[in-house]
Amino acid sequence: MKITRALISVSDKTGVAAFARVLERQGVDIISTGGTANLLRKEKIPAREISSFTAFPEVLDGRVKTLHPRVHGGLLYKRGNAKHEAEARECGFEPIDLVVVNLYPFEATIAKPDVTLAEAIENIDIGGPSMIRSAAKNYESVTVVVDPADYDAVLENMRDNKGETTLKLRERLAIKAFVRTADYDRAISSFLNKEQTTDASFSLSLPLALRLRYGENPHQTAALYGDFDKYFEKLHGKELSFNNILDISAATNLIAEFEEPTVAILKHTNPCGVGSDADLRKAWNKAFATDKQAPFGGIIVCNRPVNEPLAKVISEIFSEVIIAPDFDTEARTTLQKKKNLRLIRLTVPASQARPAIDVRSVCGGVLVQDADVAGDATQNVVTKRRPTKAELNAMLFGWRVVKHVKSNAIVYARADRTLGIGAGQMSRIDASRIAIWKAKEAGLSLKGSAVASDAFFPFRDALVAAANAGATCAIQPGGSVRDEEVIAAANERNMAMIFTGVRHFRH
Repeated sequence: MKITRALISVSDKTGVAAFARVLERQGVDIISTGGTANLLRKEKIPAREISSFTAFPEVLDGRVKTLHPRVHGGLLYKRGNAKHEAEARECGFEPIDLVVVNLYPFEATIAKPDVTLAEAIENIDIGGPSMIRSAAKNYESVTVVVDPADYDAVLENMRDNKGETTLKLRERLAIKAFVRTADYDRAISSFLNKEQTTDASFSLSLPLALRLRYGENPHQTAALYGDFDKYFEKLHGKELSFNNILDISAATNLIAEFEEPTVAILKHTNPCGVGSDADLRKAWNKAFATDKQAPFGGIIVCNRPVNEPLAKVISEIFSEVIIAPDFDTEARTTLQKKKNLRLIRLTVPASQARPAIDVRSVCGGVLVQDADVAGDATQNVVTKRRPTKAELNAMLFGWRVVKHVKSNAIVYARADRTLGIGAGQMSRIDASRIAIWKAKEAGLSLKGSAVASDAFFPFRDALVAAANAGATCAIQPGGSVRDEEVIAAANERNMAMIFTGVRHFRH
């Protein structure tokens, strides 16, 4: 049916005046509310106040204005249904053919760091979702628009169909409308559930971002959901795979730990080597020296723009992905010679890209937890000897890295680089042995190094092995029933040791 009457009530007023002006020129009767009506009148676009349409005033500070039978009757009655048509005439329902509504900015409100519960509740829209759902339910006759990005499509559709919209467009917009109200309600329930610590269910809805060629393995189907492209921009190379995306996320989480210029290399989400230096090429040399075999086909991340000297040395090995805040022109020229190499620009600081929650599927459901973003380690010295400044810096460097290594995890480090990394072992002593072996293979001395453990040393054996390898200090969470034995072993070897009180398991 031809659109003769539209109800426009928007929080996001982007483009609404231009949209309404075209409707008005086509003879559409426009009804509006509050701030939207004021804007349209300011733009010299005739618009009836909702109260004149309903013959009922806006009350309760605007909480009740569109919740009225004339609004919902005008949206919901079935055109062409004799009974509905008769009842609509009897009740004085005038048809509303187009609804343009977007909602109070609840998500933006709760994103504020200092938002109060009262402020959040005041930004829960009631009338908007009600109109959207009524219009969407009757999409056979009513067009509903919830996104300013669809204004042009509606106008074009009307222009091509003599003032009408097609059923195909109305159906698509109705589905989009129901998705929007579902997401809106989910944001509200999730916020209130967290604020009030109730026993409500967990739900999550994310838009499809990308269909992937396959998942972790070729026989698995996969897709990416959410707003990944808000944080990462692919500048060059093949399309991203499922495993690439996992690695990019892991690399971003790791590099977010460092403020000083740092380069890290990862493989299968585990760090292979990390190095810091004002000279990025030297930072790379430190990271690469930790393990010169594992980086083949790995992921490289840098927290400074990649320059030409770094690009040249990186290009000497095969890498899957390089992530950085930017790439100098010369660096891009060098790296883009590799057709398949993916260059990813991190468009926000790494700390802003880290997810707030961690969701994992399990048999029969999902596990949900806060992301592990605990800050700097508590420096609780538990040994007779306190660490030197150099030892303390080495321990803290190792601690920032070990947090991102699969458990059981051991990292040997100096103040500006990793020396040996042992990941994902069933016993902590085996993780330590692997880290020591890796350092030996790389020709790196562990003499005077720091050893970092993601969880407590359950026995003294791993600490003794570290001391025998050359470590002079250790950093670990503490909390074992044998802590005193481990502390005694450290004292016997004149080692300094810090308990952080924070564990960093990565299963």
